[in-house]
Amino acid sequence: MSCRNGASLKERIENKKKIVVKVGTSSITYDNGKLNLRFIDQLARQICDLMNRGIQVILVTSGAIGVGVPVLGFREKPAYLPYKQAAAAVGQGFLMNVYERIFHEYGRHVGQVLLTKGDSLNPKRYMYARGMMMALLELGVLPIINENDAVAADEIKIGDNDTLSAIVASIADADLLVILSDVDGLYDKNPSKYDDAKLLSEIPSFSRSLFQMAEGPGTARGTGGMYTKLLAAEICVHSGIDMIIAKSTVPSVLYRLMDGEAIGTFFRSEDVHPQMKKRKMIIGADLKGKLFVDEGCRDAVLHKGSSILPVGVTGADGDFQDGDIISVFCGDEELARGITHFSRKDVEKICGMHTSEMNAALGYEAPYDTVIHRDNLFVLH
Repeated sequence: MSCRNGASLKERIENKKKIVVKVGTSSITYDNGKLNLRFIDQLARQICDLMNRGIQVILVTSGAIGVGVPVLGFREKPAYLPYKQAAAAVGQGFLMNVYERIFHEYGRHVGQVLLTKGDSLNPKRYMYARGMMMALLELGVLPIINENDAVAADEIKIGDNDTLSAIVASIADADLLVILSDVDGLYDKNPSKYDDAKLLSEIPSFSRSLFQMAEGPGTARGTGGMYTKLLAAEICVHSGIDMIIAKSTVPSVLYRLMDGEAIGTFFRSEDVHPQMKKRKMIIGADLKGKLFVDEGCRDAVLHKGSSILPVGVTGADGDFQDGDIISVFCGDEELARGITHFSRKDVEKICGMHTSEMNAALGYEAPYDTVIHRDNLFVLH
């Protein structure tokens, strides 16, 4: 299989350094709701081996409610919302215990992360979610992410971890999202209804007409069907992230995918400049204030892709708190917009200081050594 611009699938996959793997409820459980330990063990072995290669991996898992349902004695998923939340609370702990023990057998530690889609929409929550995931990856820990179904009622109603996995891939600046499911990939029509349905091995350019091929959920235990997977693909391709839908029961599926084998459906991403990935989050938000920097900081931001350090800050304006989006000026020139780590009050305490002087000026240990990190900074020029 070859991709546009002359690059083969194998060439594109070989360059991936950070991937998100999503597994659905139907993949990690049997029809009776019990965990499929054989599959989870095989998944863990492959993920750990990819990490040993030097690839950073994030695992997005469904299944908390599905696992909790039989534990609480229900024969099927309850319709009553508090019972769903109870099943999620019980199932999440059970699921993480299994993941922790199995991944530990292969020499890896895991970290539980419970998110909602709101964590990608609120700048402050986005900043801390991103920082936490980056820290886990840097420390060699596998982040295992699920929606916080026990408390987020609106997320349970949506029940869409396919979309969540795409949001996680976007937050983490991943190179690839792999959705492992109970389907082979995207067909041109429903294969359960039409014998002549053909698997589409590559989608070189995403179009909303693809949604016409999608129908409802694939299984009674899962909540996501092909439609939610296409929603995930839409987020990914517009964020510059490749995506693959593949069947979870394919032997050594992750090994084979990461070796460039054509399995499932490959969605080729658009060419998106890294700065533009931040645009939607930062440029459309309400600005809470201004940060003023000197010429040296200006040059470092515009020409070197630097973060904004306290030493280059000359002043601040507005009533902003940590996690707010502010403008960055040098004189009358607006250079950038970004998410600040500090309130205006604290920025004014550390203006012009070196990082080693921050703690004394603040009166507490500074959580960051940057006022705005380059990952949260959108340069306007």
